[in-house]
Amino acid sequence: MAAESKKIERPRPPMSQSELDEVVRRHDMFLSGRLGGQRALLAYRDLSGLDLAGKRLNDADLTAAFLPAARMAGVNLANATLFACNMTRADLRGAVLARADLRGAVLRGANLEGADLFDADLRDGRLGQRLRMGVIEEVAIANAASSDLEGARMVNAELSQAKLSGSLAAHTDFTDAVMRRCKLVRADLHNATLNGANLEGADLSGANLRGASLRNAILTNAILHATEMGGTDLAGILTEKPAGRRLAELGGPVAELLQQHERWAATHGAEGAPLDLSGYDLRDAPLLSGLCLSALRATGAIFVGLTLDGTGLQAAQLEGADFRSCCLARADLRGANLSLARLTNADLRDCNLGPLVLPGGRLIVSLLERVEARHVDFRGANLSRAVMRGADLSAANLSGAELDGSDLLGAHLDGVTGLP
Repeated sequence: MAAESKKIERPRPPMSQSELDEVVRRHDMFLSGRLGGQRALLAYRDLSGLDLAGKRLNDADLTAAFLPAARMAGVNLANATLFACNMTRADLRGAVLARADLRGAVLRGANLEGADLFDADLRDGRLGQRLRMGVIEEVAIANAASSDLEGARMVNAELSQAKLSGSLAAHTDFTDAVMRRCKLVRADLHNATLNGANLEGADLSGANLRGASLRNAILTNAILHATEMGGTDLAGILTEKPAGRRLAELGGPVAELLQQHERWAATHGAEGAPLDLSGYDLRDAPLLSGLCLSALRATGAIFVGLTLDGTGLQAAQLEGADFRSCCLARADLRGANLSLARLTNADLRDCNLGPLVLPGGRLIVSLLERVEARHVDFRGANLSRAVMRGADLSAANLSGAELDGSDLLGAHLDGVTGLP
């Protein structure tokens, strides 16, 4: 015989800002292992209008807490329990929610731009508790059955390995979000915006994508079994199918041709042979990290997701190339031409995009005109004298970057951090 169940309401006692600050202070002591520390237990509390911005609350318990329109930008809620938590219209920009339990959470209209939700759990969820033998009570929480992200702003959010199966995300903005291996089975994404999103290896089985926009999205090895796609905009998507010329068309083993180019560059053309990779899809190329590929021609080439850490690309011709989600940390790009290239979500920490000095004192400046460089990590990069006219640098991180003499005329700088 099935257990009897009933539905009850549970009150949410309000909390003052001073009380919350004391809970946060003691939680910080708890995390640091100091005497007198205590884990933050904020389940079923009404925190309306309180300020949690920048607070350290990882591993805290906020089960079914009430936080509509809360100020939570930059809050650290990694591994926290946010089961059935109501964060409607909350400001969660840059928040850390990695591995958080968000089952049944309500995030309607919330702003999670740049938030870290790596491996977070946003699946269906209901609250219940045992009353007595054979009787289970369901705690009534509005919209707690499915995680609700409808109308939320998830631009550039980190959602790799996040679990959103069964979630409601209609009209949600996932532009440029990183959603590698994200579980979206039976998720309702109708009319959602996923332009430029990286859905590599994501499972969209049975998901509703009717009317959604996936322009220029990366869908390499994504699972689309029984996915509803009526009216979906798939212009410019990138899948596992070649997006340009195949490497087999080069006429020889790629590794050998790269070695020949390195020899050509090292001997100033006396030996070896230059390599032209323009228009090729290089995603299956051998490891390029650390190679010396000076003066390489690769206009319009596809480098998406590759590691080019420390690669020498001085004076390389890379106009219109696609470097989205690439690692170019510490790469030498002095004098390179990256005009119209796509660098969204790329890692260019400590790379050198300064001028290339030629014999006789002549300079070749790096060109990044009209480059797509949204959410790029330029920390510590040398961008001196770089020409970035009309570049889209929205939400890029330029902390510690050298910008002396750089040309930013007409560049889009919304949300940029680290500008002097």
